[in-house]
Amino acid sequence: MAQPVSSHRLSARLWIPDQPGAWAMALLPAIAGVALVGASAANLWLLALWALCYCTQFTAARWVKSRFQRRYLMPMAVYGVLLAVFGLPFVVMHPRVLIWAPLYVVALALSMLAAWRRQERSLWGNITAIVAACAMAVVTASFGADVEAGVMPMSEGAPLEQYLTNVQPPLPRVGVIAALLFAVTQFGSVLFVKTMIRERGSRAYLIASIVWHAGLVIGGFLLHPALLCTALVLLARAVALPLIARKRSVKPVIVGITELFTSVLIVVTIIIVVPHLTI
Repeated sequence: MAQPVSSHRLSARLWIPDQPGAWAMALLPAIAGVALVGASAANLWLLALWALCYCTQFTAARWVKSRFQRRYLMPMAVYGVLLAVFGLPFVVMHPRVLIWAPLYVVALALSMLAAWRRQERSLWGNITAIVAACAMAVVTASFGADVEAGVMPMSEGAPLEQYLTNVQPPLPRVGVIAALLFAVTQFGSVLFVKTMIRERGSRAYLIASIVWHAGLVIGGFLLHPALLCTALVLLARAVALPLIARKRSVKPVIVGITELFTSVLIVVTIIIVVPHLTI
């Protein structure tokens, strides 16, 4: 009886990314972009395509990492076909999305290189994933209901706004700020998780994580009280959990649950705060 269950689980792992934290890091910036500018048919379609992109990249990386074993080929091929079937009509209807193609071609190439070298969890591999995921806050925001209706930008006269209005096509200010906030907090999450798992016991990574999170606290203090509160929570977990792990074992599932909670806290804070920032 146990064998069929085990086979089913193995099959599911070939098709579905099995790390909730990775799902959150990949999808939350895109979801925030939609929430900040209003849902539209275009950005909801784009959000679904991004989820397909993530599944395609995940299965392709597995295939490359395995040195092209056949069992990883079918999931990649199916996701790739689905992405083409549903993605090409979007490109035809919204060709301006192609301005993002160079960024994501480079990100895909780097992610495949990381998979080939089996360095997906390296710092440069993590940064590649962060850039690709966080940029989606700008991409989905660019196709929002408010943007299409001409309601955006939200804070006219802000310094960043004056720059972005000269970009062609113009980028929604809230999307850019959200992407930047996601990038700095996600990199902090990467450093924290490394102190708990792959670099556990590393003094250098612990110091880097604490210094980075202290920087987030300073930034939050300068920008908005809600950002400050969230940054203090992130700093507290970056200090407390590694100290606890020195005296007792902290299971990876605890780290994952902690990161899931902080990811939700971050996205809620960003959605609430970003429209009111005057950067």
